[in-house]
Amino acid sequence: MSYLYSLAAVAAAYLIGSLSFAVIVSRVMGLSDPRSYGSGNPGATNVLRSGNKLAALLTLAFDALKGYVPVLVALLLQPRVGWGELTIGLVGLAAFVGHLWPVFFRFQGGKGVATAAGVLMALNPLLGLATLATWVIVAGFTRYSSLAAIVAAAFAPFFQLLNWGASPMVLPITVMSLLLVWRHEGNIRKLLAGTESKLGHKVAVSPPAAPPARHHHHSKHHRKH
Repeated sequence: MSYLYSLAAVAAAYLIGSLSFAVIVSRVMGLSDPRSYGSGNPGATNVLRSGNKLAALLTLAFDALKGYVPVLVALLLQPRVGWGELTIGLVGLAAFVGHLWPVFFRFQGGKGVATAAGVLMALNPLLGLATLATWVIVAGFTRYSSLAAIVAAAFAPFFQLLNWGASPMVLPITVMSLLLVWRHEGNIRKLLAGTESKLGHKVAVSPPAAPPARHHHHSKHHRKH
C-alpha cells in the first residue's frame, strides 16, 4: 500500500511541476509567450528579458514554490505513511522533471533552476541556502545566470555528501543536478563562444497584440521656429 502512496505522491509532484508559470504568468499579464523570444526558455531569466520585472519575480516565486510545496507536503505526511528519505527525494525530483518536461505544455519546459532551488530548500534548508549562496556569488561576479546555475548545480551533491553523508537523498539530488547541467548545454556552448547574454540584458520582444495605429495630425510639424 505504501508503494501506491509513493507512486501517487511522485505523480502529483510531477503534475504540480508541469505548471509552467513563465507561460501562465505571461498570459495572465498580457505579455508575449516567453518561448517566442530571447532564449525561448520558459523561465524567470527569460521573462525578465521582456523588461517586466514583476512578471519575472512572480515566475521565479511560483517556479520555486512548485518545487518546495510537494516536498514539504511529503515531509509532513512522512510520519503517517512511513516514507523513507529516497521517496521524499523522488517527490522533489518528480516536481523538477515536471518543470523540464511539462505534460500540460507539450513537454516544452524550462531549465529548472528555480524549481531545483525550491526542492533543495524543502529537502534541506541549509543545503538550499548553500547552493543559493553559490549561485549568488557566481552570478554577482560574472553576471551570467546560466554559469551560476551550472556551478551551483554541480556543487549541490557535494555539499550534501560533505555535510550530511552518503544518505539515499544524494541520489535524487545528483540526478537533478546532472539534468540541470544537461539542460544548460546550449548556454555552455554560448559561454565558451563568448555569446551568452548577461543578467538584465533586454531583448526585442514582439508585443502580443499591436494597438491600432493612431492618426497624427501633421499640422504640429509645421510650427515656426
